[in-house]
Amino acid sequence: MKLSEITPVAEAALPLADFRAFLRLGTGFTDDGLQDGILVAALRAALASIEARAGKAVYRRDFLWITDGWRDPAEQGLPVAPVSAVQDLSLRDAGGQAEAYPLSAIALLEDAHRPRIRAHSGCLPAIPTGGQAELRLTAGYAADWADLPPDLRQAVLTLAGFFYENRLAEGGGAAWPAAVNGLLAPYLTVRLFGGVSQ
Repeated sequence: MKLSEITPVAEAALPLADFRAFLRLGTGFTDDGLQDGILVAALRAALASIEARAGKAVYRRDFLWITDGWRDPAEQGLPVAPVSAVQDLSLRDAGGQAEAYPLSAIALLEDAHRPRIRAHSGCLPAIPTGGQAELRLTAGYAADWADLPPDLRQAVLTLAGFFYENRLAEGGGAAWPAAVNGLLAPYLTVRLFGGVSQ
């Protein structure tokens, strides 16, 4: 199984001004943008870390999920949440030929932690031997920073600030701030079976 971004978060969507204010950096100087690269890197690192830990997409964007088998022939958990749309489902054979599967034959079961797709009747489509299913989906809480849940915004800024302050630390720095763990608690999924949520 492999999950990859189709549309990465644009730099313009990152909360650079909010992050500057959070860090209490000075403004009005001729070199205000001098640290922008470091600030952007800290924000991206915080987003990636939070998404990896929570199994959630913060910003809404498109992903491609590739799998060589369904866990359950009638229903399949998805590896990221929250999912708002399934854009495309294709079946690719061992020779690389892809065939689109009608989205009308499946349903997206939206869930904050465990979104799934389910066949309307019978089973999900059979994946060709040696082939794979390719599912393009849209996941994330919001397309814009201002529309994200406030606790999630605070977690991103706090963790980005931690990465910024510890950017020169050797050995990877200290553990995450406890405040970030607390802010993320409602977004974490307890995985009982490993891998993709059931």
